[in-house]
Amino acid sequence: MDEVIIRINGLQHYLWRSVDQDGDELDILVQKLRDKKAAKKFLKKLLRGQQANTLNIVTDKLRSYPTAKRVVMPCVEHSAIRKQSL
Repeated sequence: MDEVIIRINGLQHYLWRSVDQDGDELDILVQKLRDKKAAKKFLKKLLRGQQANTLNIVTDKLRSYPTAKRVVMPCVEHSAIRKQSL
């Protein structure tokens, strides 16, 4: 899971996206915020569309992810990695 900054009509938004272990895109969501509430909304939306059980999620080190994960999917393992710059 990751999020990137995009501009829509000159306003900053965040494009949240999730991919599986094969690199296939699972879901995307565009939001104005990048906080716990936004992360929680994205995780809930992601889970609604899944047919298989999620065992592990890997995110960047944004602090919103672990706090939202504890509420939405407490039994799922979480790994946080540092983003690599190009």
